[in-house]
Amino acid sequence: MAYQSVNPNDGKVLKSFEHMSNAQLEKSLAAAESCFQTWKHKSYAERAIVLNRAAALLRAHVDDFAKLATLEMGKRMAEARGEVAFSADILAYYAEHAEAFLAPVKLHPKNGEAHVESSPTGVLFCVEPWNFPYYQLARVAGPQLMAGNVLVVKHAACVPQCAIAFEGLLRDAGAPVGAYTNLLISYEQSDRVIDDPRIRGVALTGSLAAGRSLAARAGRNLKKSTMELGGSDAFIVLDDADLDLTIPWAVWGRMFNGGQTCCAAKRFIVLDSIADQFLAKFKTALEALKPGDPMDETTTHGPLSSEAALVQLLAQVDAAVKGGASLLMGGKRIARPGSFMQTTILADIRPGNPAFRDEFFGPVVSFYRVKGEEEAIALANDSDFGLGGSVWTRDEARGKRVASRVDTGMMFVNNIDWADAELPFGGIKSSGYGRELGHMGIQEFVNKKLVRTGHIAAPV
Repeated sequence: MAYQSVNPNDGKVLKSFEHMSNAQLEKSLAAAESCFQTWKHKSYAERAIVLNRAAALLRAHVDDFAKLATLEMGKRMAEARGEVAFSADILAYYAEHAEAFLAPVKLHPKNGEAHVESSPTGVLFCVEPWNFPYYQLARVAGPQLMAGNVLVVKHAACVPQCAIAFEGLLRDAGAPVGAYTNLLISYEQSDRVIDDPRIRGVALTGSLAAGRSLAARAGRNLKKSTMELGGSDAFIVLDDADLDLTIPWAVWGRMFNGGQTCCAAKRFIVLDSIADQFLAKFKTALEALKPGDPMDETTTHGPLSSEAALVQLLAQVDAAVKGGASLLMGGKRIARPGSFMQTTILADIRPGNPAFRDEFFGPVVSFYRVKGEEEAIALANDSDFGLGGSVWTRDEARGKRVASRVDTGMMFVNNIDWADAELPFGGIKSSGYGRELGHMGIQEFVNKKLVRTGHIAAPV
């Protein structure tokens, strides 16, 4: 079967789905194009009715949606509920603000008058990952539907029930057929979609390899794309950090969503004078996490999303140790049913070790000691990725200075709270390009048309 739900807590297959036929795909693309011809003429108020209804349905059925995410990719129930609520917030946020974000902008030429107006571009193809099976969809659906675009979406093959549920949500909210379409398609069919002239833009959240492939294909077709790829975010602990504040964020930053977050804290860069104290407290906090069924509210350490993800992560840790890294804790799978991995800390990671460049998508900490602030900044910037990062210090002005010098799309001082619909999300370097969320997220796939008026004499 092409799309398959497997519960990572016990390895049992829940449900399987076949790929769409090419004929079914064509029908979906035709419906999307047809829908766009009417949806683009709807008022912001009319579109907002649909998005606000969808947000209300998510809030009314939060446990139903959350349970699906927990079953399909192992997200702990409390985190799954939070994701559903945040997804509702995103939809409601754009329902409220889209018209203002896309209002005409008056310009001031020397002669006559001019403005820039925003208009939708058409059918967008979105390819989304499994780690946040609703949030990733909401952050493209909210802005783009409100902008007047329509979406066809290929979700990850391991969360088909979440994908189908989100499509059903928008239908139940009153979205017309073709406004948002879930596509159960193969990689080869994805290429066909990108090549199709009815598709006007491509948005991907996923791996670096997927980003290179889809961006290249979109580029060959001269189609605008946005890419939100991986990350290896630095968690910089300065010598004056408040560890009572910092340690809980360190645990959350590495272990939220089982460590399977693009903008998770992954490289812990700690000034030497505070490193021993930080490490001791961090290890104690990580050791207190309780593995278990993610449906159980007392569980604080859930499974990885799949057996394949676990096998890959174990291989990365083994390669790191063979390359000279020290294993300070963990490094093995947990002896229980399901795809569980021990919380792991690697240290003494040198340039040349694959762990120095790789992204660890799971509960693996890369720990680095540095002599001072300058070395911390240099090490933070010595990465192929540039998604997010954080700085921890009692001196907020110092934290801001350090944050300004780290080459990423997002930096946080004394928090890692990116969960706000108003905050733009995205990175640089191998973490991709473009932004989602905030006022920037709705601008990515709209035509910015200049209109100049005035009786201006032709040049002589």
